[in-house]
Amino acid sequence: MNVYLPVRQAILNRQTYEAPAEGRWGKVRLDFNENTSGCSVAALAALRRLNGKQLAMYPEYEAPTRVLARYFRVNPSELLLTNGGDDALRVFFDTFVEPRTHILICEPTFPMYRYYAEIAGARVEVLRYSKEMDFPLADVLRALQRKPRVFFLANPNNPTGTLVGKAAIEKILRAAGQTAVVLDEAYADFSGITCVPWIRRHPNLFVAKTFSKAAGLAGLRLGAVIAKKESLDMVRRAMPPFPVNTAALAASVAAVAERKTIERYIRETKRLRTWFTAELERRHVRVFPSACNFVLADFGGRGPALFRNLTRQGILVRERSKDLGPGFARVTIGTQAELKSLLRVLDRIS
Repeated sequence: MNVYLPVRQAILNRQTYEAPAEGRWGKVRLDFNENTSGCSVAALAALRRLNGKQLAMYPEYEAPTRVLARYFRVNPSELLLTNGGDDALRVFFDTFVEPRTHILICEPTFPMYRYYAEIAGARVEVLRYSKEMDFPLADVLRALQRKPRVFFLANPNNPTGTLVGKAAIEKILRAAGQTAVVLDEAYADFSGITCVPWIRRHPNLFVAKTFSKAAGLAGLRLGAVIAKKESLDMVRRAMPPFPVNTAALAASVAAVAERKTIERYIRETKRLRTWFTAELERRHVRVFPSACNFVLADFGGRGPALFRNLTRQGILVRERSKDLGPGFARVTIGTQAELKSLLRVLDRIS
């Protein structure tokens, strides 16, 4: 019997963002911007308290949503929990994007925006950061006149570390009268800037959050969308009834209730970001200003040899040679010991 599977053309055409290689456990993980110190003791204790009957029951969301809404300083009706930060992005395509309509992004940026657009059969209008990694505000304002369904802006941006100021974001929101503006604030904890307080006066504003970075819960997959209630109600219509698992709910509630571990990690990351930037610059490596828990660095001609040596020694960084040029890499701000191990390799090849 001959079988024909009627696969959508958009799936056959999809090209971007293949899953990274596995086998990372036990290595120095400076590649995925994880919290390499790990989650809080409180989160682990909450997981240990779960029993078999709880795991056999479908999750309930009202009580955890109230706790997490207080953490973000919004009402529960303004918060939607999702299966990781990626799912918080996917839902905008299910809600707003028809095949052959278009979205707007500024590259280089998080590849999942393009990934989901390709799956949805949407067109992607791409603007570019400058060689100095400056944000193309004027170009964005012009492009919004073409009424993209969604404008995705990682703020701060991955992989550039760029932070777009509030004055510029206000201009964007005012220009986007027929566009959903999604601010991906995965790294906002490290910048000190968030637009969450603006949701009630900007119904086109949606803020995506994740618990994979500062909270150290990447393995449990928990994200969130924050928006004005009436706007978020439309997004809820595209969500399944049980998107988040019980373990993620328990750990996140415990993490934000204790919160000192998160705050300590943010403070230490900012300190180490400044220290590591200075150490790289002292070694004549160009480092772009970052408001994230990583830095984008141009190692120049030393880059290829450095990346090979790091890989051999089990030190992982996110090489960006293909999209940014030979010698570029994004380096997570891990612990000081982890960062020193990278510097020792750099010193040996210099």
